[in-house]
Amino acid sequence: MANKKRFKPLTGETTKVILECISDGVFTIDYNWEITSFNRAAEEITGISRKDAVGRHCWEVFRSNMCEKDCALKKTMEEGRPFVSTSGYIINSEKKRISITVSTSLLIDETGDVIGGVETFRDHSLVEELRKELATRFKVEDIISNSDAMKNIFDILPQVSESDSSVLIEGETGTGKELLARAIHNLSPRKDKPFIAINCGALPDTLLESELFGYKKGAFTSAIKDKPGRFALADSGTIFLDEIGDTSPAFQVSLLRVLQEHEFTPLGGLKKEKTNIRIIAATNKNLTELVSQHQFRQDLYYRINVIRLSLPPLRHRMEDIPLLVDRFIQKMNMRQGKFIQGIEKKVLQAFMSHEFPGNIRELENIIEHAFVLCSEGYIQLNHLPGFLLLPPDASDKKDNDPVKSAQIKLITDALTRNNYNRSAAAKDLGIHKSTLFRRIKKLGMTL
Repeated sequence: MANKKRFKPLTGETTKVILECISDGVFTIDYNWEITSFNRAAEEITGISRKDAVGRHCWEVFRSNMCEKDCALKKTMEEGRPFVSTSGYIINSEKKRISITVSTSLLIDETGDVIGGVETFRDHSLVEELRKELATRFKVEDIISNSDAMKNIFDILPQVSESDSSVLIEGETGTGKELLARAIHNLSPRKDKPFIAINCGALPDTLLESELFGYKKGAFTSAIKDKPGRFALADSGTIFLDEIGDTSPAFQVSLLRVLQEHEFTPLGGLKKEKTNIRIIAATNKNLTELVSQHQFRQDLYYRINVIRLSLPPLRHRMEDIPLLVDRFIQKMNMRQGKFIQGIEKKVLQAFMSHEFPGNIRELENIIEHAFVLCSEGYIQLNHLPGFLLLPPDASDKKDNDPVKSAQIKLITDALTRNNYNRSAAAKDLGIHKSTLFRRIKKLGMTL
């Protein structure tokens, strides 16, 4: 029988060689939080040499956001247990921010005594750059999307922005109409001039007119001095009139005069003032129906409806949910100083089965709610609002629900028009084919 070679235990020198070969940064500390070892990869990631690191406190070397709070190594030393894949960042020797993931454990000697802690960290800068590069492919200004309906808007947005024509943005509440208006302004020749938004539905006529046109001293009891209106303040810039469908016929007459003559008269004033502004209007109502019902002036409708952009509701662009969730998590992490890494798969499933009547604004509020309950790691089901956790039979509507019937009819008509070609029907409806398949399944339709 051949003699088998017996492997000897690893020596300290062998361990050092192994640590020098791996690509993860590794360092150890003693109970005074002073660095006792620092491998080659740690030198490369931080830009700090071993001789400059050893003997110094770890927070002096890394200048990490985790040093201020939620230090994984501190938790390990206090609780006596390891932590794996905690996200954060460090500031390297060139004062650049480096994204890292951290794992920590106790450092134990040959006799089993705890003599300090050990931390390994991995540079995620390349992953972060690739993620940002991917995100920019589906991003215009602050709007992010990968849906076909939004891509159509992205494609024409440069031409719309370069134009000086009035724009009407249609969409349900919470779909991001003001974001789109700001994007048009920021891409336009007026980008260095003011962008002023006003919610027309929130003010009565008299206040709305004084807000937009301003007033002269003595125009009314409390008018003790002249006040310029939004049209004057936005000179050479852009005025965004949100919820224009909620304005009264009387105000619509005043607005039409401004659009036609490019001048206005402040309340209590006698002299007309010239204005050079671009109007972007938005509504969550069907203005065509309001015109037919004589609730909105037809001549004003045609003045503001030179270019019309329709923002799809979130339920028609469900493929954007992962992108939007990632965006909101980044935003909340920066705002609240947390390090949430993402959402669990079951959370994404809950999102994909929800109709989102409040659209993107509702999704953002849900993420903010989760941030209150989740302090680190991944957002889980128990961090979500209760209405998202209802069982399917409790949250689904009855079979005679008119909304569900209307959805079934809409899909059936689109399929019929396109000879039951699902890809063509999805394009006809302005949604992705995977969204159509998911909706057919959810509605219990049999084809």
